Amino acid sequence: MNMRPADHGKAGITTIKPGDIAGSVGNFGTILPLFFAVSLATGMSLSLMLLLCGIWYIITGIVYRSPIPVEPLKAVAAVVIAGGVTTGEIAAAGIILGVLFFLLGLSGKMQQIAKRIPGSVTRGIQLALGLILLRSAIIEFGLKDLPVFLFCLAILLLFMLGNRLLKLPDLSALVILGIGIMVVLITSGIPTAGLPVLPIITTPGYREFADATLNLVLPQIPLTLANAIFATSLLSTELFQRRITPDKLSLTIGAMTFSSSVLGGFPMCHGAGGVAAHYRFGARTGFAMILGGIILICGSVFLTSPATLAAIPGGVFGALLLAVSIELIRHGLKTDDPLVTCLMAVIAVPIGIAAAFIAGLCIATVKGYYNKNEI
Repeated sequence: MNMRPADHGKAGITTIKPGDIAGSVGNFGTILPLFFAVSLATGMSLSLMLLLCGIWYIITGIVYRSPIPVEPLKAVAAVVIAGGVTTGEIAAAGIILGVLFFLLGLSGKMQQIAKRIPGSVTRGIQLALGLILLRSAIIEFGLKDLPVFLFCLAILLLFMLGNRLLKLPDLSALVILGIGIMVVLITSGIPTAGLPVLPIITTPGYREFADATLNLVLPQIPLTLANAIFATSLLSTELFQRRITPDKLSLTIGAMTFSSSVLGGFPMCHGAGGVAAHYRFGARTGFAMILGGIILICGSVFLTSPATLAAIPGGVFGALLLAVSIELIRHGLKTDDPLVTCLMAVIAVPIGIAAAFIAGLCIATVKGYYNKNEI
């Protein structure tokens, strides 16, 4: 019997579910802290990042008619937040990855490609990213604003206990973000609305493409293949009963990453964690994504001034990044080869993701060859 989920036509947009309103912001607890932290680390316009993300939220809702998330590339974001990356390198990485995944989507051979990257290596990248973000959350933000950081951590803990014991939805990230907004309103007043920062065509140089390939592109590829494409396809098909193919996801990732990077924004992708977040808050149709996009675009109107971002306490960013890091660490520990995964994390924190990826790939390949030929 063929159990493949059916494609339900256009019902994903025309039939709006009650939970779509709450579910529209289900993944904001992941994307907003990453955008905020990237803006603080690089000076990139938060308004422009939110504008482009909002546009792609709407496009994704129309194309998929299901709550397929749009979020920053996590490997790129983690390295950027840790420091030492230029905006040109970010754009170069997005352009390379955009072209790569668009062509891979056109090839129709995503399944064969995924089999060549060991699962332990992908988990190692997740664990390494989680530890790098954890370090940034504590050192760069938390310790510099300790009272607010500890207060927000208490909120995270309370919601975690509520979710475990009473099955309450985890709204901690949205509550913490709301606290940050309240602080801005009290200390600086209502932000003045204005036109979002307009896109500017970005053209990286040769050296930026070379550096981006090593430091940003290499560690991002396996994470995008495993999490943004294959895990997203599997989970969304299961939850929403719609067949969403890896090749189609690769095409939209390529399009949104390339266009956002060329226009001065941050490269973006999909993600299985975002699917779960939207679903958990009640999203069931593409309308949730359209509404979420409208909210992000409205946010880009009020976050045109860097002073508004600076008014949000650092402890708020620290707690939000901590929540994201814990989620990555949790997934990273679901490995079938702890030695490879943990060794990659140990290498990545002091040296970098690229070195950890290469080392993990080599070790996993050697172990696989040895196990295959062991008598």
